[in-house]
Amino acid sequence: MVKNIFPLIIVVLLAFVAGLPLIHKDLPPTHDGEYHVVRFYEFDKTLRDGNWYPRFAADLNNGYGVPLFNYVYPLPNYVASFFHLFGFSFIDSFKLNMFLAIILGAVFFYLWAKVFWGVWGGLVGSIFYTFSPYHFVDIYIRGSVGEIWALAFFPAFLWSITRFIHEFRTFNITSEESKPLLGYLRGGRFTVFFVMSSVFLSLIIFSHNILALMFFFFAVVYMGFLIYQTKNRKYIILNTLYIMLLSLGLSAIFWLPAILEKKYVTGLEVFDASYHFPDLYQLLMPSWGSGFSGENVGSQMSFQIGIANLFAVFLSLLLFFVYKKKNKSGSIVLFFILLFLLIVFLMLKVSLPIWQAVPFMNYFQFPWRLLSLEILIASFLSGSIVYFCRSKIVATCLVLIAFFLGIGYAKPAHYLYRDDSYYISRSNFIDGTNSPGNVFNTVYFDTGIDKEKKKIKFLKGEGKIDQEIVKTTYYKFAIEASKQSEAQVNTAYFPDWSVFVDGRKTKIDITDEGLFSFNLDRGNHEVEVRLVNTTVRNLADLLFFTSMTLLVTLFIKALFATIRKS
Repeated sequence: MVKNIFPLIIVVLLAFVAGLPLIHKDLPPTHDGEYHVVRFYEFDKTLRDGNWYPRFAADLNNGYGVPLFNYVYPLPNYVASFFHLFGFSFIDSFKLNMFLAIILGAVFFYLWAKVFWGVWGGLVGSIFYTFSPYHFVDIYIRGSVGEIWALAFFPAFLWSITRFIHEFRTFNITSEESKPLLGYLRGGRFTVFFVMSSVFLSLIIFSHNILALMFFFFAVVYMGFLIYQTKNRKYIILNTLYIMLLSLGLSAIFWLPAILEKKYVTGLEVFDASYHFPDLYQLLMPSWGSGFSGENVGSQMSFQIGIANLFAVFLSLLLFFVYKKKNKSGSIVLFFILLFLLIVFLMLKVSLPIWQAVPFMNYFQFPWRLLSLEILIASFLSGSIVYFCRSKIVATCLVLIAFFLGIGYAKPAHYLYRDDSYYISRSNFIDGTNSPGNVFNTVYFDTGIDKEKKKIKFLKGEGKIDQEIVKTTYYKFAIEASKQSEAQVNTAYFPDWSVFVDGRKTKIDITDEGLFSFNLDRGNHEVEVRLVNTTVRNLADLLFFTSMTLLVTLFIKALFATIRKS
């Protein structure tokens, strides 16, 4: 027991060291960090107004609002709101998001690599992963909190799906029990890993949609490799397909409206992948910088794979040739080495024809984003070195190599001495759409219009307006119209903003500026304005709750089955 726990303690302690600079009271300057602080504030405000899944950021865009959360990955926002509930600032919530993801990623990588390489191989793989330079680029340079969460859940899914397939092979499960749902209703570990695989894959989607798509193709290839080595492949394929369908159902509340309602917003694809290929020397040579992709070499961010990671790949390849006839694990080592080389090729400009020919590739925006997969692969291969050598001394040396070659990158350039009010009260942060190039504006909206002080005004006619309630997605007014009038709601129109006059839904018109208006008869009226779900969003909610109910039911049955057996 102690022998198994000790490596895990080392994993957690060193992950803590990797994230220690995030415990500093101030904000590290990153590419995306300030965006996220504002998003957290807006998301939490909408959440507190009773919207359990926020879609509209009401204060942004000069107060006209923008449907930011209909298209942006939600998991970091929920985590930030959870921390804020306990009194943490949004700046602290940003840092705690990344700190927690570092710890979880390290633990899950250990669990995954341990399945193949044992506890010491799992330890080495986890440390290599945690201390990979690109991991620190995401944390301390880019501040891409969604990608850091995705990097935490990548190994979580690989661990659970590996255990699921191994359970399938190990236990004497009949063909009838192997069919979707029939076997799970009996419960046990088989069902637990089925549920966990579905949840972890959906959490990757909730964490970062771009990395989720990238990882999905990697995961399919990985699962295909494991399934190829099993019997009853037909039934395992059916079950893995079922896992993917449930994960898509669970995450549909995010991705389904984001895809099907894409036509309502502008500028979602603002980057051209062809301008962001790193050179081979940039992948191989150590470098560091706080700049952006495409800038001059002196300040450009690092695209290095990492000396320790390259060493691990080379040594694992060497040991593969030495032990390939003596060890059954050689096939998975060769499989990962080939994947590693393929991904290096896809990050170089020589692969541009593939990026241009395959429709979804440009969705990844930056070819160097594939470094997320490279550090995963290289770190996994580092664990194989320990497995082949069967030596704790080798494991210790590898841990020290990864730690000392990576720890120098575990720090921000400096800190910004600011609090939340600096971001939520300044027009340069709160008046835009909170995205590069002010994307996510609706296709109807005229960005040139001036800011309005009130949420409603008369376009035609006249009268008196008492503003009773103004929340993020719900307004209530008492209006006395002295004659037939037309009133304008000073909110960017997005389906399905609806107006109810005296309890009845009334027709609205989209104005030339991209706002919306409605007509009023003479007299006193109670007017309510609220953002309601479209058919697409209702369908997404239904898929989410159906998938959630099914997974919870399966998990409870597995739990009771385990208790009965014990």
